[in-house]
Amino acid sequence: MFLGEDILIWIVLAFGGAMCVGNILALVKPPAKIEEGSLPRAPKARSLAMAGVGAVAALWALLSLVS
Repeated sequence: MFLGEDILIWIVLAFGGAMCVGNILALVKPPAKIEEGSLPRAPKARSLAMAGVGAVAALWALLSLVS
């Protein structure tokens, strides 16, 4: 199979990890320059929820690769 049989698990690990890290960084370090029409900070509840979803997906993928 092209790129191995675990390609879907690797993709879920990559997207889940990026989702988790990206949302946490959006909360920790807001943008220095605020453009017109954008928020000064990321919404906390939504960012934490999306970081949680990303963490669960990354953890599921990691455990699937290990077992």
